Amino acid sequence: MSHAKGLRCRECGAETPIAPLHVCETCFGPLEVQYDYDAIRRVLTREVIERRPRNLWRYRELLPIEGEPQIGLHSGFTPLVRADRLAALFGVKELWIKDDSVNHPTFSYKDRVVSVAISKAIEFGFDTVSCASTGNLANSVSAHAARAGLNCFIFIPDDLEQGKVIGSTIYGPRAIAIRGNYDDVNRLCSEIADKYGWAFVNINVRPYYTEGAKTYGFEVAEQLGWRLPQHIIVPVAGGTILPKVAKAFRELRDLGLVEGDFKIYGAQAGGCAPVVQALHKHTDLISPVKPATIAKSIAIGNPADGYYVLKAVRESGGWGESVTDEEIVDAIQLLARTEGIFTEPAGGTTVAVTRKLVAQGRIPQDESIVICVTGNGYKTLEAVIDGVEQPSRIPARLADFDALYAQFRGGREASAG
Repeated sequence: MSHAKGLRCRECGAETPIAPLHVCETCFGPLEVQYDYDAIRRVLTREVIERRPRNLWRYRELLPIEGEPQIGLHSGFTPLVRADRLAALFGVKELWIKDDSVNHPTFSYKDRVVSVAISKAIEFGFDTVSCASTGNLANSVSAHAARAGLNCFIFIPDDLEQGKVIGSTIYGPRAIAIRGNYDDVNRLCSEIADKYGWAFVNINVRPYYTEGAKTYGFEVAEQLGWRLPQHIIVPVAGGTILPKVAKAFRELRDLGLVEGDFKIYGAQAGGCAPVVQALHKHTDLISPVKPATIAKSIAIGNPADGYYVLKAVRESGGWGESVTDEEIVDAIQLLARTEGIFTEPAGGTTVAVTRKLVAQGRIPQDESIVICVTGNGYKTLEAVIDGVEQPSRIPARLADFDALYAQFRGGREASAG
């Protein structure tokens, strides 16, 4: 049985029954799922959660699904990695990486939100699912639609990385590349959703889609031994994940499953940082920008939930920063070489922003820190290909390797000197 009571407007508070709606009919504000927390409190305990399969549905009472879900049974519960080598370089005591670069099946956090959105679309009776995407979402919608046997259309910008294009089309959706950036794609998809009546996971099914992002926060708290991190750094694109991680922490605290406070921080690329710019200007007005960054998965110049990112950051006492493309690439390499995790530019952004926030003194060195890594670097090889060392090429003879190894040792000794 679902504990979702209905939808409520985040602006005027008007309520409406559960339906494939995302905009308030009274004020056109965004709708959000509401729950019966008293009923949840009576049935949900740490022990109940811990006995369940290690997937995102272990928190099903706090998700808007009726009955048993049919997809996403292997999504979620990704590693929370203690990053001691990176912590030493940053000069901090306790640093963790929440690593959704290995999420099933498409190696990004989007497998969480799509599992919930498509499960709800199936309940509503849709036979076609769709999305507007900068890449990761298209991958996930395509894979989950294939698993569920649904028709699928994906809409992407026409300059997307090939890894993400192939990572969608391999599943057999109808893929449409739009001449323009993500905001152009999203505007078109809003019109298509109205005309064709499909389930667009990030448009007319958005209230349910965004709830899936809470599972990222639920897992962080559980994997830390049922405690909240004192600081968590989250990438900001359309603004879905950051407010929902904050909501997840508040829900766990209100249900008595965790205690303590947290600060949440937004991370954006300098070439697309409308939310961080508004934060730094101490305004609620987010001025749209035209993206110009290698971090394409978070290159959304007019973020739908940007205001709610600002609200969550400010309520927690956190902050936000942006970093250059050069800093992003350096951070991708740094994470790979210290912790063995290969992230896409969105993860490079959170790592680089964390480094900046620690250097600024905004994050104390002796408090717990979680960096959010939401996507896999194998999808975005173009971002780092010019900065990695190419293989040394030699004949298949021991003497040639001996000579090459001598060069390596000489280089190390010169560096040490």
